[in-house]
Amino acid sequence: MYLDYKKGSIHFEEYGSGDVLVLLHGFTESLKIWHEFKQTLSASYRLVLIDLPGHGRSSILSEVHSMELMADSVKAVLDHLNIPSAVITGHSMGGYVALAFARKYSSMLRGLGLFHSTSLADSDEAKEARERAIEVIQNNHNRFLLNFIPDLFAPETKDLYKDEIQSLIDEASLMDPKAILAAQEGMKNRTSTLDVLINAPFPVMFIAGQKDSRVPFENIWVQMALTETAYSLILRNTGHMGFIEAKVQSLDFLDSFTEACYKV
Repeated sequence: MYLDYKKGSIHFEEYGSGDVLVLLHGFTESLKIWHEFKQTLSASYRLVLIDLPGHGRSSILSEVHSMELMADSVKAVLDHLNIPSAVITGHSMGGYVALAFARKYSSMLRGLGLFHSTSLADSDEAKEARERAIEVIQNNHNRFLLNFIPDLFAPETKDLYKDEIQSLIDEASLMDPKAILAAQEGMKNRTSTLDVLINAPFPVMFIAGQKDSRVPFENIWVQMALTETAYSLILRNTGHMGFIEAKVQSLDFLDSFTEACYKV
């Protein structure tokens, strides 16, 4: 399904009925990353999967896709579906978008899930790394993807999931380089959302990989301590891609968290 939005369109899928769970993918991904989860989750919830701007089948909306712009596109989909409240979980960049949504539309949230994601802004070092990545993308975005995506996995899982890694690379290579750049710029410029966690009136879920090279799991403990109602899952021998590297554990925990949010 498509929603006309800002001279473009946002693609989304909807399954099941009942309490609402929204899942947001990460950088260079699409809503397809959740397809392995949809049968289980749609049996209990009204499941909404969204392609964020520039990703999957959604349009590029700007030269910079800020987290706030992406959050507004999520809000537009929920308004279109007449959904007043939901649990929203995002993987990596999708978590940044969920946090931006929480800051702008807190009253719509029943729960917030950060799946290999963080409320911290990029450090100066991380911003410099993004600048280098932007240069590589401008010169050869496929070369960037060939290096970027495998490094999201723990060293010991790369061979085990080589087919899944290739599938992610193949799909990401179909993205317009302008969309990849727009997302990188948006992530680089995002601000801290620690205040969202500190003031959250809803439960917050943290899923972290013990061997995540992007979001060190040690940082998650600090953020958990700032949150009044926190649920956490630390995945051993897992990198940044728990929905693949630890699918069963991640799915079970997400299911249990969503159920808990609607019992509050």
